[in-house]
Amino acid sequence: MSSPTLPTLPADRVDAIETAVFGRIADERDRRRRRRGGVWTGVGAAAAVVVVAAVVGPSLGTTSGLSGSSTAVGAADRAPESGTTDQSAQGFAGAGAGSAPVAPDQSGAGIRSEASASTATPGREIVATGSSTVAVDDIGTAIEAIGDTATAAGGYVESSQLGDGGVAMPLEGATTGATLSSGWITVRVPADSLTGVMDGLGDVGEVTATSVTRSDVTDQAIDLRARVAAGEASVARLTELMAQAGSVSDLIAAESALAERQAQLDSDRQVLQSLSSQVAMSSLSVQLTARTASVAADPAGFGDGLSAGWNGLVATLNGAVIGLGFLLPWIAVASIAAAVVWGARRIVRRRRAARES
Repeated sequence: MSSPTLPTLPADRVDAIETAVFGRIADERDRRRRRRGGVWTGVGAAAAVVVVAAVVGPSLGTTSGLSGSSTAVGAADRAPESGTTDQSAQGFAGAGAGSAPVAPDQSGAGIRSEASASTATPGREIVATGSSTVAVDDIGTAIEAIGDTATAAGGYVESSQLGDGGVAMPLEGATTGATLSSGWITVRVPADSLTGVMDGLGDVGEVTATSVTRSDVTDQAIDLRARVAAGEASVARLTELMAQAGSVSDLIAAESALAERQAQLDSDRQVLQSLSSQVAMSSLSVQLTARTASVAADPAGFGDGLSAGWNGLVATLNGAVIGLGFLLPWIAVASIAAAVVWGARRIVRRRRAARES
């Protein structure tokens, strides 16, 4: 009995079958590769979660009050608020003409000067602003001393502030003492006395930073004086025209023009007066900080190091637990989203494989 003979398939059919078989093999290989990649991805994600929890946990404990402490913003971190001072917690820098200085560099690296403190060039109109940081033993006493020095030089105290227990409080009625850690004072002194007053800060405490900025406003002052003179002449002519007005319409037109010129003249006079005041009276802002006593080094032994290491380990584990609790809701949401995406992609792959077969 002869064996049955299989029909011969066309070459294109054989190619199609081979392509389908090889495609399924490739899909199975990709599937296995994705499974292995998913396992390693899960392991990496778990490790990342533990690391993030360890990093985020301590900060969460601090901000939520779990560590039993709170962070207070003190008056030393805020600059005094006044119409002529623009200050920040980063340090002073000269603001230029028409404005008071901002806080000087408080890094303690030494005395820094942005401009020469020498006498201004004769014949020029200069706006000088100074700023200093001084470490003192008693904040309240230092503020009073600086104010007295400014008054004796022919100036005055523009603003002052004491910080007590992290809360800013005015100088008037404040109680000085060890609890005060910072203070501010801004004074105005005659321009030719600015250098002397700043040199006298060394008698109050240790000057850790200082800066002086000088701005030449001669051209601006000349222009303002010319505008004021022209405005005064224009107002005088319009006043004469009003007296010679022959009709009501002429009188109304002259009054309108006079009111406009008078308003501009008053504005120019005010600006010129302010500029002249800045030239004549220099501004000096002083930040006062409490002088800290140096602490002698106490070398620790093996037991202290072991105790510190154990405390650090416990704190790290506590932070990791707190961080993990914080991240769990996010992990759950991310897992659900990943499952939805994975299911959708699997359905799409199955439909595509069914169409190809």
